[in-house]
Amino acid sequence: MSSNEFLKLIREQRKSKKVTVFSGDFLSYLDLIKKDPGSLKLAHKRLYDSIIAKGVGVLDETDPRCRKLFENEKLPIYEYFSSEFFGMEKTLAKIMRFLKSASLRGEESRQILLLLGPVGAGKSALMEHIKSCLETCDPIFQLEGCPIREEPLHLIPRSLRPQLEEMLGVKIEGDLCPVCRWRLKHEFNNEYEKFPIKQTTFSVRGRRGVGVVPPIDANTQDVSILIGTEDISKMDLYSEDDPRILSLNGAFNVGNRGIVEFVEIFKNEIEFLHTTITATQEKAIPSPGKNALIYFDGVILSHCNESEWNKFRSDHANEAILDRIVKIDVPYCLELDEEVKIYQKLLNRSDFNAHIAPHTLEVASMFSIMSRLSESQKCDIVTKMKIYNGEDVVEKGKVKKVDIKDLREESRREGMSGISTRFIMKAIDNALSDSSRNMITPISLKDSLIKQVKEQVTSEENRTRWLEYIQKTIHDEYLKILEREITKAFVSAYEEQAESLFDNYLDHAEAFVNKTIVKDRITKEEMDPDEEFMKAIEEQIGITGSARNGFRNDVTSYMFAMLRRGKKVRWDSYGPLKEAIENKLMASVREIARIVTKTKTRDNKQKKKYSGMVQTLIDDYGYNEDSAEEILKYASNNLWRDS
Repeated sequence: MSSNEFLKLIREQRKSKKVTVFSGDFLSYLDLIKKDPGSLKLAHKRLYDSIIAKGVGVLDETDPRCRKLFENEKLPIYEYFSSEFFGMEKTLAKIMRFLKSASLRGEESRQILLLLGPVGAGKSALMEHIKSCLETCDPIFQLEGCPIREEPLHLIPRSLRPQLEEMLGVKIEGDLCPVCRWRLKHEFNNEYEKFPIKQTTFSVRGRRGVGVVPPIDANTQDVSILIGTEDISKMDLYSEDDPRILSLNGAFNVGNRGIVEFVEIFKNEIEFLHTTITATQEKAIPSPGKNALIYFDGVILSHCNESEWNKFRSDHANEAILDRIVKIDVPYCLELDEEVKIYQKLLNRSDFNAHIAPHTLEVASMFSIMSRLSESQKCDIVTKMKIYNGEDVVEKGKVKKVDIKDLREESRREGMSGISTRFIMKAIDNALSDSSRNMITPISLKDSLIKQVKEQVTSEENRTRWLEYIQKTIHDEYLKILEREITKAFVSAYEEQAESLFDNYLDHAEAFVNKTIVKDRITKEEMDPDEEFMKAIEEQIGITGSARNGFRNDVTSYMFAMLRRGKKVRWDSYGPLKEAIENKLMASVREIARIVTKTKTRDNKQKKKYSGMVQTLIDDYGYNEDSAEEILKYASNNLWRDS
């Protein structure tokens, strides 16, 4: 682009940013409020409305996750969070419930919201996202020159407020800060109707309405970080109780009418946190020096790790602050599919442009999820992972009945420990950096994870258990996925063959159950139900003897129930039958697939079949040539090792 084109672009952007900015006296501001009383909002209401304005949906019974994972609880889905945070519906619902109650001036409006969770669970990212929402809300109005950007209606004397509240249809809360009170008296002779008002916005970077308190070293902690200081350069000019010496630039001053965030709040000494006691219940903070308390309207957000929380709450001297805290747990994600989305999001934000083979992120997610799950007597760790992902686990021809609620009750702290997303991302980064062909596969990532666990996990118990997950449990699970995928690539028109098997089985099973005959779909020939054909399908999942009758009844009942509900019936609709059909198709090509992949010197027919299989993996499943070759070589060495 030439310099003239750059200049044109700059001017267009500048022109689009120009908006009408209100500037006038207090009477003009009253006219605005009279026209739109709803624009007058306290901090919690403003934040809640800003998030809600982005859109709200509902996770209802039509969504399988609602039925399988949340016991048909109709969870709200907030559009503002939906593309950034995954597997956090319960946590986000609790946060929004807090903000809704606070926006209605309930007790939560005088409480600190604490997000508690393990490292890398998303607490900081969640905070940043919430703060950013303020920047999108409508502008607010403030007293011009006010250091804490306070609400102009604070000018109205208390004796006049009831009458004006009725006239305007609003509720007025709060008092003038010492600086504006002095100005009102000395600059405007208490004629508050002449006080100038201006329009302003929120900005995280500009410290307008968003104050952040990082952990402070105990030796250098100073409450001025929270409430501001006295400007010593002005002490020679004014008395020590003169508001003109105040420099109100602390986090509570900056975050007034917006948000104050405490980062790792309990890393600070308790004395440093005493200001939060009055900031919450009394909605007032001390002013530096000898001036009066200053009204504070803001959302106080904080976060910390579990060890710091346990240490803090064990000290009875901290009861006053503990009573002012609403704690919301932010555990690690425990849903496999949602965990995959987290890594996809993080990779999309990086500059890596490498090829990522199918199931690579799934393998990484299996490891992170398993590390966060507790062992159970009700099922093995893989089954538990699948149940938490909303999958049907088939065992002996039936969906395994394990109540997800019982599993969660058994391990209430599940998700509060284990492998973090940062740990996984470092392993992914290392695998990408070490790749000579600019790609990663489940195989190379598995090696990277093993290396990282050996080098970085210090707990011997976790180290041993997690290595077993990678080297045995996930290894075996990936081989099952790989065999199914290679079979699909090997079988031409896999879906059509599966659908054909399903239709035939359903026709014969329905006739068997109803004691009727079967009419061939093509020839229209009438025949008895084909017992041998049905047995060949059923034995793939261990259905034998008298169990066959029950299985056939279950299949037909399930399919008719789906039809009654207006749902489409497909070959993969019923978990047990889906698995039987997949196993049948795999069995039909397993031997030839083994020969073609393992043979080093292939004849022309085998070469053609192998090339076709590689091309299918590339075209239909998302591999490139290198990753397809790598996983097929891995399959030949591991999948059919004993064949």
